[in-house]
Amino acid sequence: MRLAALAWKIERTPSVAAFADRLDRTLAEVAARGAELVLLPEYAPVEVGATRAVVTSVVQMLEEGATHVGVATDHVIESFRNDLWPGYKSSEGMDPVLLAQFPLLEDALVSLGVAVWPMVEYEADDALASAARVAAEDPRVERVLICTPDKDLGQCVGGKVVQLDRRKEVLLDRAGVREKFGVPPESIADWLALVGDSADGFPGIPGWGAKSAAAVLARYGHVEAIPDDARDWDVPGVRGAQRLAAALTAARSLVSLFKDLATLRTDADVGTVDDWEWTGPRADFPDWCERFGTPRLLTRVETLARTRAAEQGRTE
Repeated sequence: MRLAALAWKIERTPSVAAFADRLDRTLAEVAARGAELVLLPEYAPVEVGATRAVVTSVVQMLEEGATHVGVATDHVIESFRNDLWPGYKSSEGMDPVLLAQFPLLEDALVSLGVAVWPMVEYEADDALASAARVAAEDPRVERVLICTPDKDLGQCVGGKVVQLDRRKEVLLDRAGVREKFGVPPESIADWLALVGDSADGFPGIPGWGAKSAAAVLARYGHVEAIPDDARDWDVPGVRGAQRLAAALTAARSLVSLFKDLATLRTDADVGTVDDWEWTGPRADFPDWCERFGTPRLLTRVETLARTRAAEQGRTE
């Protein structure tokens, strides 16, 4: 059994009316770019290129042999972390052309027959971390692929779980995470707490960079174990050690908060491995392919579904 977990960082708009005042400008921008629009009864006219690309990418994963697939989404981009840190990432400033497709994407993926984990209180990365835990604990699962290059997902790597950057075709196991970041997976949240994560909106501790954080954490493992006084550090060759130690000591409570922000939750409700098995599309998937102008995609999916059914019949 092979499991693939896939994530796109998206936010579902609270309502079509939420960006009705920008619709005219949005349509003008789309038309200027020559993008393709679709008009569905339940939605305003929207560009569908990104939705089609995501669905096509998932189909490609299935064709490459993934048997169990789940897609995690930020159903709303704000999460419990926004209550912990006011500067945490939000939906402010997101492209309305992209936002308009989010209601379609989750529905299209469900129609494809793929498990979708739309997060509200948690984030998509928490869903992936939770799914990785569930899958790794299942003795039937051979390998778990977390398909996103996001740094914070590195903390989930180890054993059966690997991280795949599909665009760059880079696969990271435990050794790969250590080689890339200078720390093992269990120290990734600590590393992010020190250096910050601009994508998520927290700055880290002044003066700490990727190399200094890796060097110190390679020795102490976690920020809580780093001595306040640099003279007590058993880490030769760290430049500005006294300055770094002083900055960390002055910001102990802040670094604990940043570590909490960077630590992925593994208790999101993502179901079981059996819930994620792909057995074919739903009856309405041909309608989606017609709406998106992708008849060949329907042929690929139907062929794959027949092949899977035949393979299942041979193994029973």
